[in-house]
Amino acid sequence: MTMQRVNEMSDVVAMRRYLHQHPELGLSEFKTSDFVAERLSELGYEVTRGLGKTGVVGTLKCGNGSGSIGIRADMDALPIEEETGAEHASLTKGLMHACGHDGHTAMLLGAAKILAERRNFDGTIHLIFQPAEENFGGAKLMIDDGLFEKFPCDAVFGLHNDPALDFGKIGIKEGPMMAAVDECRIVINGHGGHGAEPQAASDPIVCGASIIMALQTVASRNIHPLDPVVVTVGAFHAGMASNVIPERAEMLLTIRSFDPAP
Repeated sequence: MTMQRVNEMSDVVAMRRYLHQHPELGLSEFKTSDFVAERLSELGYEVTRGLGKTGVVGTLKCGNGSGSIGIRADMDALPIEEETGAEHASLTKGLMHACGHDGHTAMLLGAAKILAERRNFDGTIHLIFQPAEENFGGAKLMIDDGLFEKFPCDAVFGLHNDPALDFGKIGIKEGPMMAAVDECRIVINGHGGHGAEPQAASDPIVCGASIIMALQTVASRNIHPLDPVVVTVGAFHAGMASNVIPERAEMLLTIRSFDPAP
């Protein structure tokens, strides 16, 4: 590895660690978008802000080519308390870059630096820094704000980190590679009572447990075996005492699929 590449990698690592220390939730990436916009301006990009509320687009033209492409990264973090003990751990209580968007942003800023320095292309490049990938539909918000009318792209490229891949390798395939994500919230309203007299209550916990087990058959008995689908219950909240049957239970699900058909 040449000294230049070492320096480039060091820059990306430093940016990623800074972003990791300062996570922000979707549509609240104010400091993150400030950081991104400042770096892009320093590199000579034309910077546009405010698409999808906190989105940033950096545009760089070279030569006389009429072609244009977009390269996209997401910026938002998750409402998770970090317990890694890393030196560059989150400094914001209750927030963490647990899905790698800090890495995505840092990588695209690293690519921005290389593209600005080498300018070995003929056309226009739009670097799209998207907010709110987690649950808020940031891509759609940017598109609704006129992203592709203002920054037309012949193609858009993006990636997602995968810790299962060895360093320096990428994975690619024909057709969809990453699943669509839907979230479902199920609320069960029962009739509370004393834990010693369950016959006088309608227990939402038992009902919820039955629903969770039944959900396991969605993929195994309702979807074609060759169609990949995941239904996961990630949270189940009910009650606060061992001897009290609660009035209510709630569960949160994530559903991953490649086919929009029900």
